[in-house]
Amino acid sequence: MNTTYIIITVVLVLVIIGTILGLVFARRRRSERLHEHFGPEYDRTVQTMGDEKKAQTELNERQKHVEALDIRPLTVSERERYLADWTAVQSKFVDEPGQAIVDADRLIIEVMTIRAYPVSDFEQRAADISVNYPALVSNYRAAREIALKNEQHQADTEELRQAMIYYRSLFEELLGTEAVVGEEKKR
Repeated sequence: MNTTYIIITVVLVLVIIGTILGLVFARRRRSERLHEHFGPEYDRTVQTMGDEKKAQTELNERQKHVEALDIRPLTVSERERYLADWTAVQSKFVDEPGQAIVDADRLIIEVMTIRAYPVSDFEQRAADISVNYPALVSNYRAAREIALKNEQHQADTEELRQAMIYYRSLFEELLGTEAVVGEEKKR
C-alpha cells in the first residue's frame, strides 16, 4: 500500500466519523432545545406519541403551524373590554361557580378567536397554546377536564376554584404578553 492511499483512507474515515458525531450532537441539541422550550409538554408528547422522534416531529410541526398563523395582539380597547368581561366572570364565581367556569372557557375561546388562533377543536387549541405558552398548557388541559366534569354536574367547588385559577393564568397571558396594538403608537 502506498502512503497516499492510507492518508486518503484515514481522512475519509475521520470525515465519516465527524459527520456521524455532528448528526448525533445536532439531534441531541434539537432534543434539548425542544425540551427546554416545551418543558412538561415535551414529556407529555413523548408519552402520548410513544416515541421521542415522533414527539419531536409533532412539536416541530406545532411550531411551524403557529408561525404560519397570523396571531395578533389585542387593541387597547379590546384588551380593556376583555378585562372587564373577566372581572364579571370572576365576580359570578361566588354565586354561580359552575356558570363562571362555562363563561371563563367561553371567554378564553373568544380571546383566542379575536387574536386569530384556530379554535374549532380543543386539542388543536391546546397544541397551539403549547407553542407560545408551554408552561400553561397543562393547566389549560386540567381546566378543560374540570369544565367537562362541570357539564356533567360532577365537579366540586374546589375543583371549580382550581379551574378558575388555571383559566385566569392563561387568560392573563393571552391578554398581556405582547405589546398591545395602539400603545406602541403613543410612544
